[in-house]
Amino acid sequence: MFRDSAAVVAAECLSGSLYLRLTEQFVHMHGYRPTASEALSWERSIPALASVLNDAGLGRVEVLLEYGLPLNSKRADAVLAGVHPETGQPSYVVVELKQWSSAEPDDDDPSLCRLDAYTRPVLNPVDQVRGYCQYLVSFNGSLAQHPDRISGVAYLHNATEFGVSGLFEAEQDAHGQLFTGAKRGEFIDFLRTRLGTDSGAAAADELLAGKVEPSKQLMAVAAEEVREREQFILLDEQRIAYRMVLNAVRRATQSDHKEIVVVTGGPGTGKSVIALSLLGELYRQGSTALHATGSNSFTTTMRKVAGARKREVRDLFKYFNSFMTAERNGLDVLICDEAHRMRETSANRYTPAANRTGKAQIEELIDAARVPVFLLDEHQVVRPGEMGTVAEIKAAAADKGLQCRVVPLDAQFRCGGSDAYLRWTVRLLGLEPGGPEKWDPDDKMQLMVAESPEAMERFLDGRRSQGYSARMSAGYCWKWTKKVPPGQGLPADVVIGGWARPWNVFGDRAVGGAPPAALWATDPAGFGQVGCVYTAQGFEYDWSGVILGPDLVWRGDRWVTDRTKSKDPVFKKSTSDADVDRLIRNTYKVLLTRGMVGTVIYSTDPETRAKLRELVETNATTPVPA
Repeated sequence: MFRDSAAVVAAECLSGSLYLRLTEQFVHMHGYRPTASEALSWERSIPALASVLNDAGLGRVEVLLEYGLPLNSKRADAVLAGVHPETGQPSYVVVELKQWSSAEPDDDDPSLCRLDAYTRPVLNPVDQVRGYCQYLVSFNGSLAQHPDRISGVAYLHNATEFGVSGLFEAEQDAHGQLFTGAKRGEFIDFLRTRLGTDSGAAAADELLAGKVEPSKQLMAVAAEEVREREQFILLDEQRIAYRMVLNAVRRATQSDHKEIVVVTGGPGTGKSVIALSLLGELYRQGSTALHATGSNSFTTTMRKVAGARKREVRDLFKYFNSFMTAERNGLDVLICDEAHRMRETSANRYTPAANRTGKAQIEELIDAARVPVFLLDEHQVVRPGEMGTVAEIKAAAADKGLQCRVVPLDAQFRCGGSDAYLRWTVRLLGLEPGGPEKWDPDDKMQLMVAESPEAMERFLDGRRSQGYSARMSAGYCWKWTKKVPPGQGLPADVVIGGWARPWNVFGDRAVGGAPPAALWATDPAGFGQVGCVYTAQGFEYDWSGVILGPDLVWRGDRWVTDRTKSKDPVFKKSTSDADVDRLIRNTYKVLLTRGMVGTVIYSTDPETRAKLRELVETNATTPVPA
């Protein structure tokens, strides 16, 4: 958010103008003002860092304040860019600044710590900054081949050695070291070993110009994650959630104990990454753990990719209704991913009488393991009868006298890590107050409006030719031919003017070269069919084309939902208009938040297209052709 030499940063701090600049930039990037605590941390912590740098004789080192990590919304407090005093090569120090005067390690885990100001544990700043360093090495091309060029420090400038002595129990290495205000001289000495007195401007340029490698796609690394070693890098709240589950498993094993962990977060906050990391680690430890979802597409894909070579790995992925007759506490851990898709009961008309327990599905899942873990987003409920909420889980835990720990995730990893795009989407659809707002382009997510489905498809196909993945999806507003005679191709059910394309395959068998439904989002052959929310939910691809159908149109100054235009068979006469309205808007939110690089929107309705054009001014250099 701000870049200049350490000498200039110190001068800006002295004049008081730095905080105004940071606030202005923050508002531009996020659309709202920073919290009082964040602004206060700038006023108190940045001068402490600038003072150390200038006292070290490093006034020409380049300081990157609130440095955004690539492909997600996390920011490092500061990255120092300079020249190594011995090698003469670019050298970088990531700095995590804390105002803490005292903190102590969590009783269960030195990777976590506790402060009086917080009700739940937070990540030890040494582990926090180490995660940032590892993430930058993984995703910034200028560091990928030179991991030795980056180091990380946590600087607790208000702390005494006594106040935070327990935090030194965490492992320290080149990517994570801890310094306090009481040992300011040691911090100065350390910085001098990593940064010389020459200008750091060129090193900063190189870091900022480093190629941002695409985020590791969830499915592409699942096999290695589960079978061999940890591939995902968990940051901040993600790592806290991960550690809290492992700690709960240890307590359960040692003391015949049972507890529930709930992890909440919006689309792209990394819930499924946490689930896979946990499954991989528990699998390697020999714990009995299973992964379950209510999504046929997600479970089928995980079975295919993660279990491609080992049957036992494929069998780790189950459905929520797989636990009707499970032995009580027969598992160490049950990881319930996409838990917002839980239903009232697991039984349906095909369930044998012997398996009908009369228990609620949530009770079955809780009973199945000593540590049930629920990962959910309450705003991704898109079908009547889905009931996975924090309140429901807490109530079920209370009925059984069990402790329930809740870990919220707030970082955005989908949509290029663009908080601005996610906020624009929920405002657009009226899922948060304030009404639609004009899209203010950021450097993380591209947004365009197409004038025709042909234009959208051509544009997306062009991105595919450049090596990106791309898919088209739509609201459920066209009939869907479910049964295709053998030897025939998919019928083109989605018809808009002279353009017609098939829905994705309905079922578990490929049809005419099109992949089965569960693999539509991950198989390259999925391009050319139009996906629906049930095949897109839980997945991501680089470019997303979204068709807004006649079930949601803009009229005058508001959205109007028309349930008669929806062909979704889950909407029954008994489904209220209010529920249909909410579920249709949630459906389009899911579809609009699948893209990692960019989204192209097309509406079948002229007035709605005009409203979208008003909100999104397509860059003249990269138009979606008509």
